[in-house]
Amino acid sequence: MKETVRWHSSIVEQDVQLVRWGHFGAPVLLFPTAGGDAEEVERFHLVAALRPLLEAGRIKVYSTDSIAGKAWFSNQHSPEYCSKLQNLFDRMVFQEIAAAIRKDCNSDDIEIITAGASIGAFNAAATVCRHPDIFRLAIAMSGTFDLSKYLKGNFNQDFYFSSPLHYLPKLEGEQLDRLRQRFIVFPSGEGDYEDIGESWRIAAVLGSKGVPNRVDSWGANYHHDWETWREMLPRYLAQYA
Repeated sequence: MKETVRWHSSIVEQDVQLVRWGHFGAPVLLFPTAGGDAEEVERFHLVAALRPLLEAGRIKVYSTDSIAGKAWFSNQHSPEYCSKLQNLFDRMVFQEIAAAIRKDCNSDDIEIITAGASIGAFNAAATVCRHPDIFRLAIAMSGTFDLSKYLKGNFNQDFYFSSPLHYLPKLEGEQLDRLRQRFIVFPSGEGDYEDIGESWRIAAVLGSKGVPNRVDSWGANYHHDWETWREMLPRYLAQYA
């Protein structure tokens, strides 16, 4: 049921791994949290929560390392480096990860669902926004969507083009036309360490551009932790996969 492939990415200039669970069904690229690796979602039992959907052949789950997220939250790199790496991470997901998923699915045109929590929610939403030709849906749980607080005043072009909150207001053309045919859902609790305001903010920007989206509040009893996400993700994938 589980398979791992590894390669050296010339884009991010480091080794990359892609882990897959399941054999059939809609492909789901599940991004880890900030410090997580490709197997984090298994260690925190999110894959186990998806087992009924996996065993029914409804979905195949893929995950890779949080390369850019680790850099942002390590406090060891400059904002310029982190911004550049975020942009390169997006390029790697588009050129290498998506290609590997399509190859594994024996399809050159299959569309991929993205999902993730916290910084993983940022990556899930950002991936659909930048590449709506390949990715069709994002389930962005308990998201952190504004990374500008880590820039320390050093706003730069790499950051601008990797942050939907910042480039979407001016987006036009074919990318926007395709994005308007996609859907992003923002589930969030309102308990400890949650900030549903971040979801409402990006939802408002998407809505202003005519991009279908929805914010779902799960209320104050749901906190920013894996227990919440283990309940959320199976419900949305059962509905949309």
